[in-house]
Amino acid sequence: MLVVYVSPFLRKDVYLFLDRLSRIEGVRVGLISTLEDDQLPPGVRGSLSGYWRVSDLLDPEELVWAARGLSHHLGPIHRMLTEYELIQMSVAQARDYLDIPGMSPGTLLNFRDKGVMKTRLAEAGVPCAQHRTVETMDDARDFAARVGYPLVIKPVAGVGAREIHQCDDEDNFEEVLESNPPGEYNPLQLEEFVQGDEYTLDTISVDGKAVWHSITRYLPSPLEVLRNPWMQWRILTPREIDVPEYDDIRRVGEQALRALGMGSNISHMEWFRRPDGRVAVGEVGARPPGSRIFTSLNWANDYDMYDGWIRLMVLNQFTPPRERKYAVGTAFFRGIGTGEVVNVHGLDEVLHEFGSLVVETDLPYLGQIRANHHDGEGYVMVRHPETAVVEHVISEIVTRVRVEIG
Repeated sequence: MLVVYVSPFLRKDVYLFLDRLSRIEGVRVGLISTLEDDQLPPGVRGSLSGYWRVSDLLDPEELVWAARGLSHHLGPIHRMLTEYELIQMSVAQARDYLDIPGMSPGTLLNFRDKGVMKTRLAEAGVPCAQHRTVETMDDARDFAARVGYPLVIKPVAGVGAREIHQCDDEDNFEEVLESNPPGEYNPLQLEEFVQGDEYTLDTISVDGKAVWHSITRYLPSPLEVLRNPWMQWRILTPREIDVPEYDDIRRVGEQALRALGMGSNISHMEWFRRPDGRVAVGEVGARPPGSRIFTSLNWANDYDMYDGWIRLMVLNQFTPPRERKYAVGTAFFRGIGTGEVVNVHGLDEVLHEFGSLVVETDLPYLGQIRANHHDGEGYVMVRHPETAVVEHVISEIVTRVRVEIG
């Protein structure tokens, strides 16, 4: 059985996915990437049966060429997959052309095109923000006049929060549009800015049936973090996920996944609890969550989620964790300004005080270049059986640790 993994970057998560893939009995692993052969780490190279380099992972024709090359040497391809959202469509198109099982391009469009996604959700009665996909300045201004401010502008097929803009007034709105005007080849998604607390609902589905889920809370929202570069943020994965407080979003989540056509995969849904208690779905990805949420699920459940997702994608099998044992929290460190890390204040003290709760770290170091994303220069992840303890500790960490950039 040949499984081909496609990835532009060999990040830590990709190492783990490839490792778990190589452990499945009878599976041979092929990798398609843009890296030169000598850039493959020995540990990754040792787990591969074949490697094919391409120049553009967004080009499905190149992926078809690479997949055929691997198949010529290793046999028929059983599965072809990626966790990287930006290349999901090209991988699906190549898969469809080669008649390899997996989510079709038409279904994937429901998860990748924000306008199509919101239309499908609205048609199914899923509560979400008012929205419109626009290709002209006049359409954009018409939507803003109808909905009012604040509102959000995002690319139709964007990835993560970095390309999202919150516009608080008309001047800000016009400034964003002038810097990135909508057009036929650059449609933009405009949405009502939903006020409220932001969460995620991460769901494992098998053949369209939700079989396991988790809840995570953003403190504060990623968009607010991006707008405030001084802000060090937290992610909280509570131990209590089956309580009545989340009954409504579990129902809405399953309704949304049916509307979008989810088969067998993990989905990452971002959603809001409005001040009046109602829920609103932000968007849904057909992929593992980022910002260390996926790893936090390992620690919360004493369960290997990397192995679980790979076996789901390859064998269409998932054995849910038996018990949610812990709450898990991640505190992210972010320096202010440009340049490199010249000092880290308070880190040794919090590690000494809370060290018994720490399960994972990626610590900032002197000389490190300031990151250009909201996860910042590093993090500390902690766990404890009581959610309140974890929430207190990650709040203390981001309050007392400061990364100095100079």
